[in-house]
Amino acid sequence: MYKINQFIEHTLLRPDIVDSDVSKLVEEAIDYSFLGVCVPPFWVKRASREISKSRLQLITVVGFPFGYSMTEAKVEEIDRAIESGANELDVVINISAFKSNMSWAKIELAKFSKIIHNNGCLMKTIIETAYLTNDEIVEACKIAVESGTDFVKTSTGFAPTGAKAKTVKLIRKNIPQNVGVKASGGIKDYGTARLMIESGADRLGMSSSLKVIKESFELNS
Repeated sequence: MYKINQFIEHTLLRPDIVDSDVSKLVEEAIDYSFLGVCVPPFWVKRASREISKSRLQLITVVGFPFGYSMTEAKVEEIDRAIESGANELDVVINISAFKSNMSWAKIELAKFSKIIHNNGCLMKTIIETAYLTNDEIVEACKIAVESGTDFVKTSTGFAPTGAKAKTVKLIRKNIPQNVGVKASGGIKDYGTARLMIESGADRLGMSSSLKVIKESFELNS
């Protein structure tokens, strides 16, 4: 039986979070041995200090949540996030450019991948599946993989829908085994979290982590 806490990126990306929320997020992640925490770029430096010598991964987002900010702005976000202590960066694909069939979506992902990997960090590409057809999901996976991403991530959590099991399966089917799948958005209970893992997810991004852990304890005790 897998330990579900080892899949969880304990996440807090609401626009109204305050400093004490960040401290609590890190404390909870350490207490429950989660894989990492995901915080907004503004709070990366604080989270890095509070993580201290723990083994938590520190994740933040880039071009969030719509992906259509200028490439130069995203590069600056990446640089500042890494300087502040982030070691995993979840980058939103330029959905607008992608759906316009522009090569720029791939070009900028490749640029980001080089910067991120040169700094010893991991890159996850958020393809925001809520806005894509199945064919577009397959094509977005291809672009992300060819750009050098380490993970393909389903959602930002700010679109009309989040992760779905059938979408996770589709992503897993269309990327190499050495590229991971991160399911995020709408994972509110243990049953859904387990379904995502069984469908091929290697990571779970969620804000309902404590509820999921409590339910897993109750069901497996």
